[in-house]
Amino acid sequence: MPSHAAQPERGHGSASCSLGGCLSRRHFFGATLGGASAAMLASIGAEFAAPRAASAQSTLTPDQALRSLMDGNRRFVERSLTSFQEDIDMLMRQTTDKQEPFASVLACADSRVPVEVVFDQSIGQIFVNRIAGNIATSEIIASIEYGAAVLGTKVLMVLGHSNCGAIKATIAGKAVPGQISSLYSYIRPAVNQAGGDLDAAIAANARIQAQLLREASPVVAGLVKDGKIKVAAAVYDLASGKVNLLD
Repeated sequence: MPSHAAQPERGHGSASCSLGGCLSRRHFFGATLGGASAAMLASIGAEFAAPRAASAQSTLTPDQALRSLMDGNRRFVERSLTSFQEDIDMLMRQTTDKQEPFASVLACADSRVPVEVVFDQSIGQIFVNRIAGNIATSEIIASIEYGAAVLGTKVLMVLGHSNCGAIKATIAGKAVPGQISSLYSYIRPAVNQAGGDLDAAIAANARIQAQLLREASPVVAGLVKDGKIKVAAAVYDLASGKVNLLD
């Protein structure tokens, strides 16, 4: 299977979160996820505690993984995709029994953000987690921890996008049907930080969720500390197709 992994290194800036609301949520997640992670370790067992080296990522560094995503997005913007040239039947056979994604992406559920296409990656290369507003709920964090600790992902990207409906709804703060408003509490710190500006709130939300993953997840925090994974925040522009890394 063709691989886009072996690319020159490319760094990126780190995100920060100084909001009181964000910090309180971080402490909450830190307390609750500690127990959850212990239970997950017990249930998955030796595979989680000492995952085997996945051949697809054995020589891939976090910087190279991030570069592979961004190079794929460049090909997408330039309309020079390569992933569709790969033999889909062969890829499906190779990934039936196992998966070895090099990247994990927390993206919005918006149908206009097809993650694999945006990064010109094919079957088995990205571990995608999608939820409206690309927010780091406890369930999403659990899924991301599995990708990082068991599957061996080398980069974790929180991907916001322009004109995000979840951010818009949080800014408006109007009554909505069902449980849609349950998203608001996760997004509100970014809206407060941005002063109600949509584009600024979208970027702030991506940064805040990335920081939560770095600090609230003991699994991700440990891998970051050991230099085994990189956490990045970015925004996808619906009009141009370009993914912009945030500092």
